[in-house]
Amino acid sequence: MTDALGVCYNTMMETRDLDLTEIINGEEIMGPSPFDRHQDVVFNLADIIRRHVKANNLGKVYISPLDVIFEEGINRFQPDIMFVRKENMAIVQGWIRGVPDMVCEVISPFSYERDTEGKKAVYEKYRVPEYWIVMPELQEVQILTIEGDKYRLHSFAAFEGVVTSKTIEGLQAAVHDIFE
Repeated sequence: MTDALGVCYNTMMETRDLDLTEIINGEEIMGPSPFDRHQDVVFNLADIIRRHVKANNLGKVYISPLDVIFEEGINRFQPDIMFVRKENMAIVQGWIRGVPDMVCEVISPFSYERDTEGKKAVYEKYRVPEYWIVMPELQEVQILTIEGDKYRLHSFAAFEGVVTSKTIEGLQAAVHDIFE
């Protein structure tokens, strides 16, 4: 089937821009779409980060689905939230091809092991400077930063309090605002 512009339907389907498949250490993994609570938390946190980043002209914030390609065919992830510093914007090439400055995973019960172990190990391998692990069920936020070749806990809060970013200069996020 061809539309008025001569674009073949099959070609459009082959180049679609919505695919929830990730590749982790060479294995393709297709997760289910997230529930509404997950999306509420992603949007709350992304809004907090985006406002700060924009007000301070620090770079750009992205939300999933957007591929982060560390190695083609080996490690291609779709973190829930990503931040790229303005001086690192060359890695944004339709998708992110390289190491973003911050990634965030909002953990769902079905993704706990994959996000806190499998993806964490890959983020650590590629030395992603900052990794946020957000757990809505516990109303908990952990911010890990790379030191040497390992992640170390930089900031933590549960139920109340504030977390701070090392990578996104001056950013503070109140747990209440993330999980409201």
